[in-house]
Amino acid sequence: MLPLERQTRILDLMEVHETLLTQEIAEKVGVSEATIRRDLQGMAERGLLARTHGGAVRLQRSLTREPAFAAKSVRMPSEKGAIADYVAAHVTDGSTLIFDAGTTILEVARRLAGRPITAITLDLPAAQALAVGETEVLLLGGRVRSNSFSITGPWTEEQLRGLRADVFLMGAHAVDERGVSNAVIEEATVKRLAVDASARTLLLADHTKFGWRAMTQVCALDRVERVVSDRGSRKFGWLKESGVELSLV
Repeated sequence: MLPLERQTRILDLMEVHETLLTQEIAEKVGVSEATIRRDLQGMAERGLLARTHGGAVRLQRSLTREPAFAAKSVRMPSEKGAIADYVAAHVTDGSTLIFDAGTTILEVARRLAGRPITAITLDLPAAQALAVGETEVLLLGGRVRSNSFSITGPWTEEQLRGLRADVFLMGAHAVDERGVSNAVIEEATVKRLAVDASARTLLLADHTKFGWRAMTQVCALDRVERVVSDRGSRKFGWLKESGVELSLV
């Protein structure tokens, strides 16, 4: 089993069990305790979990700071890929889309690269991925945030106020009954403006984003037309009861 596969499996286990011993994780994953200890140490350094004596503990469901891009990129790769496949299959050629920052949105950008669409991007990696073939890419100006590569600030906000798009593909740090929230104030402001600028907003988030609340509110779920997530989100009954259209892939 590759390290990425092991660590994804560990994170899945931590979603179910708040605390696990190294021995328990090793037995469930099917590798040695020494291997698990190395994985846990690296994952703790990337902010994916917390180490305890003899094991690991799930981080509390509240976000006060943004996970680094490198940490987010190893989480839920198959789920993010399935979400991206679904969204890309439902994008209409000729449409104008605003691409939020984030690793799930980046997967969508990779699948849409070359298609005859207009892509307004709030993320450097997404802009780079999209800029091929018939895709028209508009990279908004602003401050590029270190370690996340999102674009924020007054310049970005001013440009968004003058734009109109068909669809906003929005990512999220956290989603709960109150709506979508974000650990970074500047990003939350940009997201709100992108929602206002778009005829439709799709929220793309794997199940690990649900049940959390971050520091800054972005919008209520009634501002979102559809949530696209993986089947792990079925356990959040309030999501279905919210009335938002839901696509689980």
